[in-house]
Amino acid sequence: MKQPVAGIAATLIIAALSLAFISLFSFPTFSGWVAYLIDCVIPVHIVMGVIWHAEHPAFAGKKPQPVKGILLVLFSLVIGAILAAILHSTIGHAINPPTPILIFFMINLVLTTFLLTIMWGGWPFVGMIKNPLAAGFTILAAAVVLGYVIFRVFFNFSFMRGAPFFQENDPQGMFNAWNAVVYYVTVIAAMFFIAAFDLWPIHLKPSLMKQPVLGIVWTLLAMVIAYIANYIGVDILKMDVVMFMVTVPIPFIFGTIVVLNMLQGSLYGSLKPPLKGVANVVTIAAVGTVLAHIYLLMMPLVTGPLKPGGPTNDQEIWLASALLSVTFPALVSYAEFFKLWPLKKEG
Repeated sequence: MKQPVAGIAATLIIAALSLAFISLFSFPTFSGWVAYLIDCVIPVHIVMGVIWHAEHPAFAGKKPQPVKGILLVLFSLVIGAILAAILHSTIGHAINPPTPILIFFMINLVLTTFLLTIMWGGWPFVGMIKNPLAAGFTILAAAVVLGYVIFRVFFNFSFMRGAPFFQENDPQGMFNAWNAVVYYVTVIAAMFFIAAFDLWPIHLKPSLMKQPVLGIVWTLLAMVIAYIANYIGVDILKMDVVMFMVTVPIPFIFGTIVVLNMLQGSLYGSLKPPLKGVANVVTIAAVGTVLAHIYLLMMPLVTGPLKPGGPTNDQEIWLASALLSVTFPALVSYAEFFKLWPLKKEG
């Protein structure tokens, strides 16, 4: 198959398989252990895709498909399991099932890994550390450390005091944890928004395209865009902050992986920035929103009816987990590790 047909077919297949996988679990199990364990694999996927370009470790990266894809997935699962065990015994206080606070930390870690690998290009570790494997694992470790600092400084879980899992040494930072995580998710959505424009207009000035300047400029611009989006959605339109997250930034992130990765940017190759960026953003928003609505329609069949809104936000948590904790890494694995094999032959 050729693009965009191959990408569309692959997306529909992965979405169907993801929903079938989700149907195997009750909502508490899915939103607890299942989401947590898969979330622990996502930072590894990001490093393997963005920093290693699916070429490392060498024992997997040099193999033909589908052996290459299978080995890369297995490697990511092993590293993710190790990360899960470490974080469960530390951040999660070894409490079973994983606490909501641990889940928040994992979301924060995924977002921080995106920040370090994409906006900052792995700086300063890429280039400074010649061995790609060592550089990648160092970036992963740096994401954990930086993520922990962000977690302690900005996330406040005082509203969970009284819950059986809450401990007084859990983060009590500057902002309500929901507000903090929603803003951070929106920053990463803004990062993809800028990427959809091929970094226009930043790329017009070559001095801005070198690290760490690019990382600083891109991060600040994403933060400003995220602040404006949150202000409009939450402060002006009075949307519930969790509803805003699953209505705006999460569908946009999900749409990005479809349009830019699954379709391999094939839709608007003849257009030039900024027109290409506008076309990308409109398509990403439309695709992400439509798929999110389809998932919501499928939710009663897959998991059963769940109540939207506070105080538990079950429906919103299900949608976020279904899109970003299950389908997102499945799409990334298929697009980056398998290169859409066998729908599209590599090379």
